[in-house]
Amino acid sequence: MRITKYEHAALRIDEADQTLWVDPGGFTALPEDLASVVAVVVTHEHPDHADPANLQRILAASPGAVIFAPSGVAAALPTIDVTVVAPGDTVAIGAFTLRFFGGAHAMIHHTLPRVENVGVLINDELYYPGDSYAVPDDVDVPTLAAPLGAPWLRIGDAMDFVLAVHPRRAFGTHDMTLSDVGRAMHRDRLRWATEQRDGEFFDLDPGDALEI
Repeated sequence: MRITKYEHAALRIDEADQTLWVDPGGFTALPEDLASVVAVVVTHEHPDHADPANLQRILAASPGAVIFAPSGVAAALPTIDVTVVAPGDTVAIGAFTLRFFGGAHAMIHHTLPRVENVGVLINDELYYPGDSYAVPDDVDVPTLAAPLGAPWLRIGDAMDFVLAVHPRRAFGTHDMTLSDVGRAMHRDRLRWATEQRDGEFFDLDPGDALEI
């Protein structure tokens, strides 16, 4: 399985000549090649994760692609055909098995509504929590895509999340709100957390890939 990081929270996963996208939101510049996409996971409705223009581009290039997302995304993007998923669901599509966890976006502030959010475990290998610290209970997580920076993120909480998941390998995502200095600092903090259980942390910039 090949994981390629794109800007902000977007991930491309390739397996057996098929492609899965996760959170190709409005901060992400998609590549020209969008063929062979069998599915897209959108973790929640915020525009940095759910961008109708990017989703339409993917569907135009791969008309059979299925978009999996919580009900809030379906309501927010009525022109997009969304297959609604919720925590506890498992879906098999093409070369991918998707297991969904969590349920709620991390709190930004008590005055702001909390939207639905799902974390996704892909092929029992890669876990991405969306905008949450949802830990998949009783599940081994070999590879973790860990959020680095956000209005809702305090770095100590992000470190505790990595410690709770204790992956064998991890890399940072959700990072467009950070400066280069802030990104490097937060990577170092999550590297420390990953290494406490003898895991390995990878510095991935947009376009970098990890083969697992």
